[in-house]
Amino acid sequence: MNNESLYQFSSLTVILLLLAFYGGTYLMTFGIRKKNEDADAFMVSNHRVGFGMGAASMTATWIWAASFYAAATSGYTYGVSGPIHYGLWGALMILFIYPFGRRFRKLAPNAHTLGELIHARHGASSQLILALSNVLGSVISLMVNFTAAGALVSVLSPLSFQAGVIIAGFGVLLYTLWSGFRASVLTDFAQLVALMAIAIVIIPAVFFAMGGPSQLVAGLANLTPEQNNFFSPDAILNQGAPFFVAVLAYAIGNQTISQRLFAVNEDHIKPTFLTATLGYGAIVIGLGMIGLMALTLGIEPLNGDMNNLIPQMVSSYLSPFFIALFFILVIGSLSSTADSDLSALSAIIMADVYGKNIARGKADPKRMLFIGRLTMIVATVVGIVFASFSLDILVMLVFVGALWGAIVFPVIASCFWDRVTNTAFTVSVVAAMLLFCIARFELVPLTGLGGLFFELLASIGGGVIIGLMVFGFLGRTIGFIVGVLAMIAMLIFATGFLHDYTVLLASLTAYGTSTLVCVVLSLASRKPRFDFATIGRKVGNYDHTLDEKSADDRPQTPPRHTTANA
Repeated sequence: MNNESLYQFSSLTVILLLLAFYGGTYLMTFGIRKKNEDADAFMVSNHRVGFGMGAASMTATWIWAASFYAAATSGYTYGVSGPIHYGLWGALMILFIYPFGRRFRKLAPNAHTLGELIHARHGASSQLILALSNVLGSVISLMVNFTAAGALVSVLSPLSFQAGVIIAGFGVLLYTLWSGFRASVLTDFAQLVALMAIAIVIIPAVFFAMGGPSQLVAGLANLTPEQNNFFSPDAILNQGAPFFVAVLAYAIGNQTISQRLFAVNEDHIKPTFLTATLGYGAIVIGLGMIGLMALTLGIEPLNGDMNNLIPQMVSSYLSPFFIALFFILVIGSLSSTADSDLSALSAIIMADVYGKNIARGKADPKRMLFIGRLTMIVATVVGIVFASFSLDILVMLVFVGALWGAIVFPVIASCFWDRVTNTAFTVSVVAAMLLFCIARFELVPLTGLGGLFFELLASIGGGVIIGLMVFGFLGRTIGFIVGVLAMIAMLIFATGFLHDYTVLLASLTAYGTSTLVCVVLSLASRKPRFDFATIGRKVGNYDHTLDEKSADDRPQTPPRHTTANA
């Protein structure tokens, strides 16, 4: 893993840097510890996070290890358009939760997870499907961040990959275990301030050390025609389009986003998500430019591993002082996301699994806290074990994003359309995931009639994605019209060749299948229409005093029962 041409710190120096970082974050959270922590604060800070802390937490959470490694990989692989394809679509993942998030928060202002809302809407089976997808996504995210830590430590020091993974895992657990989400938000703010200060220095420093704009322009001659083309079909179909498809999937399916949606003060939702969108896009596109620069210089990733590209560039071109700053930068970014994943996983197990299905509305808040902390410990161990496999980050991101695509339409439709049933939700998600796996792993030939079948479903999926995005900001009618037009365009231009791009085909198939099955089964059902007003009465806080305050603040609405008494 190591190379004598790259600068390395001593093992002692790296250990001291890690101890300083994780020790500092622990001391920071020590100041907010309560003798008797309550479950609602542990999960969503009692729904009282302000604009500044909320925007900083969202930005820091979303600028994670993949923002460094996968952004650089994208620039290195696809050339001039690579950084845009990763950074822009990643930013939109934050933006597109906002219009739908307003609806989620209106229906269940005191929710802790999106799964609680779905439980009130449909029942246990639909909620557990959503919870399972979130658990899978958060575990993969933990694995990605711990993998990045191992790669960083192994490149910049004599320590092994496994040592870096273990130190990062238990370091994050150390400061998150007691206060949960509150600790995550507080450290996110501090980590973002440091991250932005260092990024403003590090990114230009690497760029100019490698030769600056003149070297970049000169090196473009070494790129292939596809890599030189800003509108490269190869980059669009293999990178841009799959990430664009994943925009809504991550926005709806990622509990780290939903958790902040329910935690932020309701009046600050819009500025929080808009600010985080801009902050993320600006920093990550800059990081992707480092990968592009490496491509123009003809640099080969160390040991052929793309995960080593960013630390390799920094180690090769910067002084030890800047390398130390970079080390802290990456450790802070991956830790801010890892602690959010631990908080998300604990909230899912506490609220979705224990609160709604095991305790069945009679949850003991103290037992919930114990379960939440135990979940964090187990998740950390699982993340460390899976990180040892050192899987490709970019591939894992596309895979989980496509799986989340199966739940997007059923979740959104359930919150806006009163005819969606539990059966329609459950069957549509299961069918979509089944067909996604068949297409993604090519379990049947994707040529001839079989390929045409999946291309038709994918065309429906493309129309659904565009339609939902427009619907979120411009309303139902315009969204429906634009979605139909997008589907027709897909049927005309995409059939016949889309089967050659299995990642994109499978992702769109998940959207198309879930939408088609959900709509058909909902229209066929003769069950009475759902009363959305019941959701707010079914989803409440676990602390009685919070619900009493909520009732005082909203005298125009009926009193909400606490979850413990629901």
